[in-house]
Amino acid sequence: MSERLAAAVAVVIATRDRRERLLTTLGRLTALDEQPDVLVVDNGSRDGTAPAVRARYPQVEVLRLHTDHGAAARNMGLRALDVPYVALCDDDSWWAPGALTRAAAALRRSPRLAVLAARVLVGERQVLDPVSARMVRSPLPAAPGLPGPRVLGFVACGAVVRRAAVLGVGGFDQRYGIGGEERRLAYDLARAGWTLAYAPDVVAHHEPPPSGPRRRRRVRAARNDLWTTWLHRSLPAAAHRSVTILGQAGTLAPLAACAALAGVPWIARERRPLGGAVEAEVRLVERQKR
Repeated sequence: MSERLAAAVAVVIATRDRRERLLTTLGRLTALDEQPDVLVVDNGSRDGTAPAVRARYPQVEVLRLHTDHGAAARNMGLRALDVPYVALCDDDSWWAPGALTRAAAALRRSPRLAVLAARVLVGERQVLDPVSARMVRSPLPAAPGLPGPRVLGFVACGAVVRRAAVLGVGGFDQRYGIGGEERRLAYDLARAGWTLAYAPDVVAHHEPPPSGPRRRRRVRAARNDLWTTWLHRSLPAAAHRSVTILGQAGTLAPLAACAALAGVPWIARERRPLGGAVEAEVRLVERQKR
């Protein structure tokens, strides 16, 4: 049974210009007893990533893109596969032994579960990721059959997804790039009636660069939060939430606000407030963060 479950999960890694870090991660993934199929989506790298992977790990498939598609590169990986479940990775994250088998079993038990958010351990000290710590205390009402608390978000480098569900709502938006792109997808899935859950016994490891998030990425993450807020929330809630987002951005707030304004035309066209039960649950989660 374990072998059948493991075969139901493939791994997708989106990467750009981080060849050596990716090769280290592939060493960890290919050493797993589960031996998952691994697909690297090379997001327009210019450092020889694709030939290096093919030379060192011939069993790993490479999908080479000519330009940077940001988070939407994961969509291309999902479309290229023919498995029910996909474990997402970054080039600096990997899955613990047994994690993929447990994730597949949980997804199979819960047919409306679209995203299983792993317990993400960060760095050499294996510190619990702050997002995972909040998920442990999720205020959302429990649901039977899930592997852990219901949630309304996830960290992409530590998530196992139901491929059909993610593609069915459009996947990751290319306009978002990388950084804070998960929230919109989580809301789209919840609106469509899918469930997301935290699974404490499914472990992913993340070893980001020691320098921390770059300035440009922090601006992009704040911009993306603003975009998602104005796409999905009522006008009063969006205005209130925007103050919080810009406050958290600190000195980068003016840059984030200007970047967000560039999205006004398409947000006006595509805006669909959540409303109803999903909006109420978003408010519960936001109150937890205060």
